[in-house]
Amino acid sequence: MTEEDVKKLQGLSTEEVRGRLLEDGYNELASARRRGIFHILFGILKEPMFILLIACGTLYLVLGDIQEAFMLLGFVFVIIGITIYQENKTEKALDALKDLSSPRALVIRNGGRSRIPGREVVRGDIIIVQEGDRVPADSSLLWSLGLQADESLLTGESVPVRKSPAAADDPSGTARPGGDDLPYIFSGSLIVQGQGVARVMSTGAFTEMGKIGKALQTIREESTPLQKETGRLVRTVFAVAAVLCAVIILVYGLTRKNWIEGILSGLTLAMAMLPEEFPVVLTIFLALGAWRMSRKNVLARRVAAIETLGAATVLCVDKTGTLTENRMSIRALYIENSLLEIESVNPEGLTENFHELVEYGILASKKDPFDPMEKALKDLGLNTLSETEHLHEDWALVEEYPLSKKLLALSHAWKSRDGEGYVIAAKGAPEAVCDLCHLPPEEQEAVYDAVQKMAEKGLRVLGVARAEFGKDDLPGSQHDFHFTFIGLLGLADPVRSTVPASIAECRGAGIRVVMITGDYPVTARNIAEQIGLDHAEKVITGPEIEAMNPEELKQRVRDTNVFARVVPEQKLLLVNALKASGEVVAMTGDGVNDAPALKSAHIGVAMGERGTDVARESASLVLLKDDFLSIVEAVKTGRRIFDNLKKAMAYILSVHVPIAGVSLLPVILGWPIILYPVHIVFLELIIDPACSVVFESEDEERNIMTRPPRNPDSRLFSGRMLLVSLLQGLVSLATVIAVYRITLRLFGGTGSAVLEARTAAFVTLIFSNLCLILTNRSWVSSIFQSFRNRNKALPWVLAGSMVFLVLVLFVPFLRNLFHFTLLHPLDILLAAGAGLASVLWFEGVKAVSAKRKLGILDR
Repeated sequence: MTEEDVKKLQGLSTEEVRGRLLEDGYNELASARRRGIFHILFGILKEPMFILLIACGTLYLVLGDIQEAFMLLGFVFVIIGITIYQENKTEKALDALKDLSSPRALVIRNGGRSRIPGREVVRGDIIIVQEGDRVPADSSLLWSLGLQADESLLTGESVPVRKSPAAADDPSGTARPGGDDLPYIFSGSLIVQGQGVARVMSTGAFTEMGKIGKALQTIREESTPLQKETGRLVRTVFAVAAVLCAVIILVYGLTRKNWIEGILSGLTLAMAMLPEEFPVVLTIFLALGAWRMSRKNVLARRVAAIETLGAATVLCVDKTGTLTENRMSIRALYIENSLLEIESVNPEGLTENFHELVEYGILASKKDPFDPMEKALKDLGLNTLSETEHLHEDWALVEEYPLSKKLLALSHAWKSRDGEGYVIAAKGAPEAVCDLCHLPPEEQEAVYDAVQKMAEKGLRVLGVARAEFGKDDLPGSQHDFHFTFIGLLGLADPVRSTVPASIAECRGAGIRVVMITGDYPVTARNIAEQIGLDHAEKVITGPEIEAMNPEELKQRVRDTNVFARVVPEQKLLLVNALKASGEVVAMTGDGVNDAPALKSAHIGVAMGERGTDVARESASLVLLKDDFLSIVEAVKTGRRIFDNLKKAMAYILSVHVPIAGVSLLPVILGWPIILYPVHIVFLELIIDPACSVVFESEDEERNIMTRPPRNPDSRLFSGRMLLVSLLQGLVSLATVIAVYRITLRLFGGTGSAVLEARTAAFVTLIFSNLCLILTNRSWVSSIFQSFRNRNKALPWVLAGSMVFLVLVLFVPFLRNLFHFTLLHPLDILLAAGAGLASVLWFEGVKAVSAKRKLGILDR
């Protein structure tokens, strides 16, 4: 099949695709099933809190308290309901991310090209593959040009193999990976060179990948630093709780001679102290955080990247397509000391002497270009040369000489239908094209003067040359042709309108933005000045990077933000130099050669729209929209997630202090018991949704992008956070104990006084708990200011808590189960006021910190 035949391919129709999807299913391998109800139930059975509930319920049955036993066991079903809700929310977020992370495939359907998720490829589809693509399904080649594939995933052999289309269908019907010049490409293999068109033979489980049962996992589950830190804390608290539980049982049993009540008190304390919410909250926050980032056009492929985002100090970004619109247009043409500036493209605006320059620029481009520069060239040609002999739709492309690190130019060898020999068109960096043409020094100087003038206007400059070759066998190198220099093309790519404001926002957040481009230093400086980059006058070029030793480069990158004439391989040198100077580096990239730099950076960011599969697989984040604003939004979202996670963890710590203290002190000091297991479960019904839903839904702080990045070595449970949380909890505990003791003394210490005191203390604890939620929503704004920020989950938690509290206070059956008595409304108001008063000190701290512009959370 020829390239002309490929153009005539229509591909499958929509109806055919729908039928084959129904017949074969989606193009995906079997993955882990979602956790079903029974799986969730089994997980709950292993939870310490569930075991403690069962133990307490059993003890109540032994004591003959049937109502209390069934109440506790009834709470099990409520906990199951909450767990299922959390599980489903997390699963939905992960499913959404799975759909987004599916590799993309370029297919021909209904006579046109479209890019679709790889899982939607069906048998019989026509797919187009090129360098950097991951093959979506086992396919038979129809046409190819210099195609090589890495099949190591299937064969274990790291050496790429050549691929060639078959002259006819393979009579043996065998298609196995490995070996050169075979006409098959296989699912999961990587195209490392060339391009091709193929017809899909099999998908999903029917591919070679599916047959050998090798599932590709793009996201590997591993313990992140946060998960490890949280795990250590949970284990520590669990050990302390176990020791105190044993102590309480012994003290109660020895002093009060009631061992069953002692065991019940010990289990109550254990329930009060267990921070079982920590791992749940961490899982939910990271999963939903990744989902929220995807809604802002950023896909998190690795969970650890979410943790690191808030610590990023340097953003290294490509100019083209990230800082600019990647919407090229030809703005200047240069030939033989003549410079033509073009504002708009029209047939009359281009004189005959410039036609050859455009002609050979198009010949050095792909026939159906994807690259914006080549699109701009083709548009110019169609608008100005369509009535001339300078467009060659009937010529056949015979050979491509690709761009390389040593020679920043490419060439295309063409064969006309009527002519003999070959016509060669080259384009690339002006200095590389001058080198190919072997221009004398005086001509080179004239070309470089023109390049300088065009670059000063912010234009990207390309040189164009031509050659002819009369022999049958083409040479292996571009240098073997005798090129003639034609001229220069100047292309403009406007800066995105959102970039200057985003650069300023990064500056306020203490984040350096470093621009890396293949353009000339003058062009790079012009763009840097347009976007407001710091130190735009300082530019380091790729050759200078190569000439520096690591120590020198480490010193130079500290105050340089513009790097020009950089090839992808040099990005790795920049990343390593920035890391060596103590920076936390986020690096963008889109090509195969960018993969090492993306992998080496703390946060690799791949371009989702124009990036290769190799770049995406090497990166931690993938931009679904190639825009600098998306990167800044990702950083902002990463900081928000970490902030809210700290708030949730601080709340969990602080709220467990009064609960544990109220369970422990009465036993040690010989007071009547205040809290029973049923009270602990009631409190957990408030704590669980509060920490997993309310705090996760909280908006970012108003100063989130005006404070410096956090230290990457800082711990989630920092000394300041632990101190604040413990102080919150201790003040709440002191308030509850004060209400309890005062009420007990006022009512004379009788049996009814104990019920009065327990009820008042519990009401105080509930309101103190709710106020802890409200005050921890923001460590910058006051409670009243925070109410301006909408939080969908908060009203439900507050209203639900109030409804349950009213029920247990005023419904006789429930009041008896909770060991309460009927309180006077004034007593309820006093207890509620005491709960509110327990957080006023922290509101004062926030007010003072705001006036002095001091942070609480960011230390």
